[in-house]
Amino acid sequence: MPQGQTPPRPQLVYLVFGPETYHQEAQFSIVSALANLAKTPGEALDIQVYSDNPEPYQHLPVTVHLLDAATRETWNQPYGYHFRSKHVVLRKVLADAPIAALIDTDTFFHQSPMELFRRIKPGTLLCNAIGATFGNDKHCPLYVSLGRLLEARGLADSQMHLLNSGVIGLVQEDAPLLDHSIALMDEYYPHAKGAYTLEEFCLAVAAYRRMQVNQCTDLLHHYWSRKQLFRAKVQAWLAKHQHAPLSCQALKDVTLVNAELPKPPALHRLGYKALSLTLPSEQRQFLRELMYGCYEYPNEFDRACATTWWVKALENAKARHSQPLCEQKLRQWFKRPGMRLSLGSKHKTVRDTLLKHSHP
Repeated sequence: MPQGQTPPRPQLVYLVFGPETYHQEAQFSIVSALANLAKTPGEALDIQVYSDNPEPYQHLPVTVHLLDAATRETWNQPYGYHFRSKHVVLRKVLADAPIAALIDTDTFFHQSPMELFRRIKPGTLLCNAIGATFGNDKHCPLYVSLGRLLEARGLADSQMHLLNSGVIGLVQEDAPLLDHSIALMDEYYPHAKGAYTLEEFCLAVAAYRRMQVNQCTDLLHHYWSRKQLFRAKVQAWLAKHQHAPLSCQALKDVTLVNAELPKPPALHRLGYKALSLTLPSEQRQFLRELMYGCYEYPNEFDRACATTWWVKALENAKARHSQPLCEQKLRQWFKRPGMRLSLGSKHKTVRDTLLKHSHP
């Protein structure tokens, strides 16, 4: 590089399209990256957003690349597999950038995003998490449908580690790995029987024995599990800060949207268990789960999870009962003195919320 020339910045890449929820996730993920960037003073990156809707990003320092339906359809061909487009867009960015990381929308950072790029080196694939070996569960659909075929071709075996592709980071010289993973998706999609995780599986196959694989679960949280609870936190943050997402208070509040599931203290949980003994056995677990949403958490974004806890409690109750939990029966449950006493001032709010969700 000529003397005095600024080296190209690392590229943080998001691919976002479809329902508003995904855009909300991406907005908060981007702000969390910017908030934590302050932990590495003097370092900078570029944020590229490939999206069907530029409006949610108008207050953020990002470059938006508008995606039309025809482009997305082309990226998903030949089978309309929409996760294929993740590898296509990262390959596109790496055509011009020396280093880039594609981040799923359902993420938020604990540390500076610059730390991601320190883990991306020539010959290294950065993923979100390294999982179990392929042969660990020989009954999983991908093992059943592809295991023997891949082993016969020398592409994978039972010792290959699976990975989570919530993060995909590569340097430019290793971009051909994505050509390989895309080719694998195209070849094996007809055999995968609709497996949701085919994209990240093919990335693992493409990297197997060829690349070192690194992970970054300590740098950001990928909330693919318990998604509704974390979405509730993110949506509460957006309700408060979406018009000034980079204000001092907004950036300060980013730290309050944490990776912990809101849970009442142990002593309160023991109290809930004791209260539940006043109810018939089929209603006890239901009440205990409702109380997770009734506790007055000191963190405002944990309190925002209340409705999500209540709806989940109803879903779990329906799953536990062989007979349908109809609206009439749910009303009867809420009329019980033990239920009224336990829920207290929140009884009506909880009841009315769940009656709206009681229909199949």
